[in-house]
Amino acid sequence: MEKVDKRAVFLDRDGVLNHLIDRGDSCFVSGRKVRFTAPWKYEEFRLFDRVSKSLQKLREAGFICILATNQPDLAYGLLFSEDHERIMTDVRSLPLDDIFVCPHGRDEGCECKKPKPGMLLLATEKWNIDFSSSFVIGDTNSDVKTGKLMNCRTILINSPATEKDANDKPDFVVANLKEAVNLIVNRFVPKGL
Repeated sequence: MEKVDKRAVFLDRDGVLNHLIDRGDSCFVSGRKVRFTAPWKYEEFRLFDRVSKSLQKLREAGFICILATNQPDLAYGLLFSEDHERIMTDVRSLPLDDIFVCPHGRDEGCECKKPKPGMLLLATEKWNIDFSSSFVIGDTNSDVKTGKLMNCRTILINSPATEKDANDKPDFVVANLKEAVNLIVNRFVPKGL
């Protein structure tokens, strides 16, 4: 029997599924000044409203939902493994088909840290994904670059941490995950499904 390539939606976590944390004007991470970060403690983790419903809508439209998230705060010692595991327990309760996490820091040279495509390549080994009919939803240039590298359509969510890059323009810009899902389902899913 011939393998059928599947359509997928690759989702970033922080700023897409859950709220970012405003650390103010005096926060430095790995030598860089940052204002908005991922949650560093379980108590900071809050999903956006209707995330589960949005993911379920994608699945009902025939997409595989895959989380592909950089979590370098583990390497930097800002996020302890106990808090990370509690956060990921909540994430695993969402209607996701698979989860890929890159725990490496900026200078570790791994192949999985976005914008490198390692997590997406691992996903296709398992799921046989047709990238040309798939999407990447994220809130950073790194997400957009990853999607472009893999020939996916890219959807940028305008979050407080979003920096636009003229060289890596997303295919679409939306306000939140619900808008991204509606865009995909209304424009790219044949009627009657």
